[in-house]
Amino acid sequence: MDQKKSVREVQDKILEVMKFIDAVCRKNGIVYYIMGGTALGAIRHGGFIPWDDDLDIFMTPAEYTKFKVAMKKESNPKFILQEWRTVERYLEYAKVRMNGTTFIEANFKDRKDLHQGIYVDIMILHKVPESNFIQKLVYYESKFVTLYALSQRNWKPKNKGQAIVLNMLKVLPCHLIAKLCYHRIYKYDDRKDNFKYCYWITPAKFHSGLFDKSFFEQPVDIPFEDTVLYGSKHIKEYLEYRYGNYMKLPSKEQQQAAVHAMIFDTKKNYTEYINKEEK
Repeated sequence: MDQKKSVREVQDKILEVMKFIDAVCRKNGIVYYIMGGTALGAIRHGGFIPWDDDLDIFMTPAEYTKFKVAMKKESNPKFILQEWRTVERYLEYAKVRMNGTTFIEANFKDRKDLHQGIYVDIMILHKVPESNFIQKLVYYESKFVTLYALSQRNWKPKNKGQAIVLNMLKVLPCHLIAKLCYHRIYKYDDRKDNFKYCYWITPAKFHSGLFDKSFFEQPVDIPFEDTVLYGSKHIKEYLEYRYGNYMKLPSKEQQQAAVHAMIFDTKKNYTEYINKEEK
């Protein structure tokens, strides 16, 4: 199978999901921002990074709440909203998935209760005070939530420190702790000034997940493939802060690591693969 052709087919479906999200947002006055590798691809490649098979956007909690309402109102049978509060043991973020497709990642291959269609990630962009102490507190609470979510899907630790923490999670009241962590993560989202934005419920380190509020104050149309998507007015400054020399191409090894799917199919529903494994 031609890997480049296969990734391109997945990207075309992902873009279809994103065009639906974008239409819902524009119709209902909802703001989002392309982020991370999606923002990088838009500026460096005019769309998807050629070897990447995902698309990520930011929404603040207030915008995401409006988006949930709009999704129910649209009630499009082709797309479903999947979020951490509605799927057991799934804490990380929301996805809009496409029915009739397959995108099975290695970490989720045994999750038969989970919709595993092609998707777009919606990351929740929070506010945090300018206090370094509180920022570090929210950072570590975010990391706990992340590690707890990883532990629920048989994730393998990459070092001894992670292994020790994972073993500790087995004896801690993790669900309660995660709930308390989320309380603080959301605590500062009504602030109007003296704040920065943050997103640490990922592998992101402290610095790379903490953003000046100017990065996400004004959305503008950014060309992406054959359409435009909302991005930061200061997208190049954001990319320089996030990646440094963002125009430099990564190594071949890093390019291979950007492929997330273990099994994907743009024409068959994921249940066909899961049911096949059960027989």
